[in-house]
Amino acid sequence: MTQLFTEQTYSNLEASEIHVWSASLDVPVLRFWRVLSPDEKIRAERYRFPDDVRSFIVRRGILRMLLGRYLNLAPGQIRLNYGKNGKPWVNEPSMRRKIHFNLSHSEGLALYVFTFDDEIGVDIECIKDIPGIDQIAELYFTSGERQDLSSLPESEKKEEFFNIWTRKEAVLKAVGDGLSGPAEEFEVLMAPAGSERLLGTAGTPVPASWWSIYDLKPGPGYSAAFAMKKPPGRVICWEWTD
Repeated sequence: MTQLFTEQTYSNLEASEIHVWSASLDVPVLRFWRVLSPDEKIRAERYRFPDDVRSFIVRRGILRMLLGRYLNLAPGQIRLNYGKNGKPWVNEPSMRRKIHFNLSHSEGLALYVFTFDDEIGVDIECIKDIPGIDQIAELYFTSGERQDLSSLPESEKKEEFFNIWTRKEAVLKAVGDGLSGPAEEFEVLMAPAGSERLLGTAGTPVPASWWSIYDLKPGPGYSAAFAMKKPPGRVICWEWTD
């Protein structure tokens, strides 16, 4: 399923909903710097290049503002914790329901996903020329995915590569493993008739029957997807407006 993004400022997050936000990172940083935690400010200052500093400040600031709205908390007061591979989660005793979220960014555009239902992962990639697509696919794709890729004309191969890549990364981020997980051991080709289920696994702790994957098109030249264990009741996609 491919979702369209529309401009919106905010809406309550209801049960069985997934909210997806796209956000440009090319915005002034000052208001976002003010809501970061001390450890996030230290992380920002460790980046070597100014563009990387700006990107981190803005995307973390937007995350805190969105979480603050959903949880009715001041953005700067939200306490973030991190899993073993750096996946953030919120530790707030006042929360009545645990909010699940994930974020990704590529080439000046960030994606955020939020739900109260279950663990969720998202990935976005700018579709661009990269050397050694076939060699990368050999390392991370299943034989079925490689066959799908090789069957396409060269004009379509690059986009399909990133479609497969973002689906795989979204699943692994939902699990919490990132690309340290067994990317080559589960298949993310879409089933016939528009199904968003994984088609198969091979010796991985991520059973296919657990996961639903949704393709996203946050902007021209980008590929993106999110993954979660249970099919969502409603997916709403918005563009962040400051």
